Order: sequence, then structure tokens, then C-alpha cells
Amino acid sequence: MTNQLSEKILKLKKEKNAIILAHLYQIPEIQEIADYVGDSYYLSQVARDAKEDLIIFCGVKFMAESAKVLSPEKTVILPAPNAGCPMADMAEVEDVEEMIKKYPDAFKVCYINSSYEVKALCDASVTSSSALNIIKNIPNKQILFLPDQNLGGYISEFFPEKEFILWRGFCPTHHRITAEDIIKAKEEHPNVKVLSHPECSKEVRDLSDYIGSTSGIINYATECEDKEFIIATEEGVLHQLKKKNPDKKFYFPEVMVCPNMKKTSLQDVYDALDGKKEEVILDEEIRKKALTSLENMHKLGN
Repeated sequence: MTNQLSEKILKLKKEKNAIILAHLYQIPEIQEIADYVGDSYYLSQVARDAKEDLIIFCGVKFMAESAKVLSPEKTVILPAPNAGCPMADMAEVEDVEEMIKKYPDAFKVCYINSSYEVKALCDASVTSSSALNIIKNIPNKQILFLPDQNLGGYISEFFPEKEFILWRGFCPTHHRITAEDIIKAKEEHPNVKVLSHPECSKEVRDLSDYIGSTSGIINYATECEDKEFIIATEEGVLHQLKKKNPDKKFYFPEVMVCPNMKKTSLQDVYDALDGKKEEVILDEEIRKKALTSLENMHKLGN
């Protein structure tokens, strides 16, 4: 049944002149029918440059919003419209506005895991794979970073000359993992490298051999000669890890599943292509302000 539905999706996609984008945390069936699979930064580039009229974004709300911000002339659909991001929800517009008033000289940086309304208040967006490059190209000494305190804390370690004001948000899936989980995993798998996402706490990062984005973790495991790895990020990456490295073993120190990333089904994708899902609609004035933030992400990231 899954194969039949996948074939119907691929056929309808051609008829509709659509492109399907999937984040690395999506279920394997979704990743397999997608035209592009990657992390937030990569997918935002693909969405910006896409020639197709219709973008089906298999991810969460802020990702589909970002695609619409970058390509307002295209139809963007989030197949699972109730797929939100708890971290993004931790930064509300009114609270961010108050924080900005307290630090008028700060360069305002938001993680891409933010609503487009929050992006509209910021000078630049970043992703976990582009953040270091972007901050390096910002002359300001004071950085207001939101909403992820863990990613912000990680970045700040590379720029001791700058003052970072961190929002107190976090990703529940990554924040759940503890140093004790990593220590236990290392005891069970001695001499195995730990690859972690910067959304993890400092205690976890300090026990890691490599820290990077989802795509960075996959690339490191693929290029490294080691045959076993402990992976500290959402379990959706396992599909690409196994695909690229069938001879290697991967261990997760804790159950790391983002429930929102798992809400998209093949049926949802088919229904989105078939016109049964509402497209992403944004306030145009706010969209234009958010566009500056995302354009600066690509400009400063390069």
C-alpha cells in the first residue's frame, strides 16, 4: 500500500509541477519520496531557488513559513498543518519586543526555528550549520540571540570578545538528553565517538567528539573511518546515516523523537498535492521584514 501511494505521489507531483522538500527528521517513507532531503539551511536555499510552482514542505511550521517568505510567488503547503515547534513557540512577539527595548544596541539574531513574526523583528536568522560563519561576519559586539539558549551558548564559546544575551528557550527533544545518558552510552560502547547537535546542553556537548548540524553529523559519520558512533540528535537522521553507511552502527543514548516532525504521513503529502490542504498565507508587511532577516542569513552565511 505504501509503495502504491508513493507512486501516486510521484505521478501527481509531475502533473502539478511541484517540488517536495523533507527535513532529515521526517519518517523514512517521506524522505524517500522527497526531491531534496536536508537540514534547515540547505532546504531554505532549495526553496528560495526552486523553479516549481508548488512547494510541499515536509517539516514543521517555521520551515514552511520561511519557504513562503523567500518565495512569495509560489504556493507553499505544509502537509501536516499542526506540526509546530515548541522551541519556536517559546519566543513570542511581545516578549521579544520587550527584550529588544532593553538592548537597543544589540544585533538581533534568531535561530531559523522561529516564527516569521519573530524573524521580522531580527537583523539576521541563522541555522546550526551556518551560525558560526554568520556571527563571524557581524561587527557588533553585543548579540541578542533567540530562542535557543543551547545553540546560542555553543556559538558564544567561539566569540569570547562578544557579549551574548541568550533567550531562555530550548528544543525539548535535544534538551532531554543528559550528561549521564552520554556517560552510560560511552560505558556500553567504549572508544566510540559521540556526535551531537548544538541544541544539546553544554554538559552533553562537553562530552562530544563532534558537534554539528544534522547534515554535519551525517557527513562526519560518513567521512570518518570509524565503524560505530553514538548519535545525540533526533532519530530521523538514522535513515540517511544507514543509507550512506550500511556497514556502520549507530547508537542513540536516549529516545530522541520530535513528535511534530513525525506528524507528516504519505497520505498528507498526497492530499497536499491534490489540493486538499490549505496553503501557507502570511501577512505581507511582516513577510517583507522577515525576508530581510532570511536574506541576511544567506548573505552573511556565504
